[in-house]
Amino acid sequence: MRSANLKSCVLLALSCTGLSLYATEPQQPAGVQAASKISPDDQSVKVTAAAEALIAKLSDAEKSITVFKFNDEDQRLRWSNLPTGIFERKGLRMGDLKPVQFDAVMAVLKATLSTEGYQQVIDNMAGEETLNTGGRRGRVVFGKDEYYFSILGSPSVTEPWMWQFGGHHLAVNATIVRDKITLGPSLTGGQPMHYSKDGKQIVQMAEEIASAFELVNSLDDAQKKKTVLAERFIDMALGPGRDDVRPEPEGISANDLTEPQTMLLKRLISERVGLLNDEDAKVRLEAIDKQMAEIRFSWRGPVKQGSPAYYRVQGPTFFLEYAPQQMGGDPNEHVHAMYREFANDYGEQWLKAK
Repeated sequence: MRSANLKSCVLLALSCTGLSLYATEPQQPAGVQAASKISPDDQSVKVTAAAEALIAKLSDAEKSITVFKFNDEDQRLRWSNLPTGIFERKGLRMGDLKPVQFDAVMAVLKATLSTEGYQQVIDNMAGEETLNTGGRRGRVVFGKDEYYFSILGSPSVTEPWMWQFGGHHLAVNATIVRDKITLGPSLTGGQPMHYSKDGKQIVQMAEEIASAFELVNSLDDAQKKKTVLAERFIDMALGPGRDDVRPEPEGISANDLTEPQTMLLKRLISERVGLLNDEDAKVRLEAIDKQMAEIRFSWRGPVKQGSPAYYRVQGPTFFLEYAPQQMGGDPNEHVHAMYREFANDYGEQWLKAK
């Protein structure tokens, strides 16, 4: 199984990295001088510094519930789209933090993600808060307080580590291995997808959804026969607990697209990959660009703009999907979306090469 393989890999890479001592005023992340080939401007250096700064703001008791051993497989896999009361997360609960600690957590996210990726997290949390109108609904708890942050390993640019941030409809898993960062696997989406905040209308994932409909509607009838596989949407194929699953490629091949359609497909891919910071996303997109002949795009549901539809893009090394949900009323208002990197979820491939 993938989780077992990862565990073996981690054990080879580390000697059960656990908690470490942190300076009260960290000026630069541990290991910067030793890793001389890594530029001080590298994004992984900035992420590590932000994580060190966060830990310095925590009490010993808070550190004990925030920092896990890097090879803690239970914590690594403790992510879900489900709300508190149905799924138990561990780590720092955002609703328990002082403002300076809350800001420090968000600084780690901001350093890791792109501007668009960070905004998607903010929008997800604000959307979740709209569900928090009646307090508890039985054992289920909604709201922006119910997001959790954790670290596996010790923030470093010489040894691998990762951070996790998630709640209802959100699970971001960022693994850092020296100068490389991956978000595989990460779950996004939200409920509701459309809402008003401070007099402004928010539409989550608007640009990605628009790109997907533009692509599918650019296809001619013959192309649509290869692409549209069903009249109705389906659920996620690779959600939580599906680390070891690799679906058979389906839908239309990028080889069967025109050049303008190929550019639309690349734009769709970049919307999801681009949740990661620009530096690391660029590397990932350049690698994906070389795989275009092996990439497939599939669709389930109506192709009319605004219809609830499932879509998937799959290549040799990555997978993304968008899945509306029937539960909760309008499927367009309840969405699960997954991003995975085959062979490199949780940085597995990088750890094997270490």
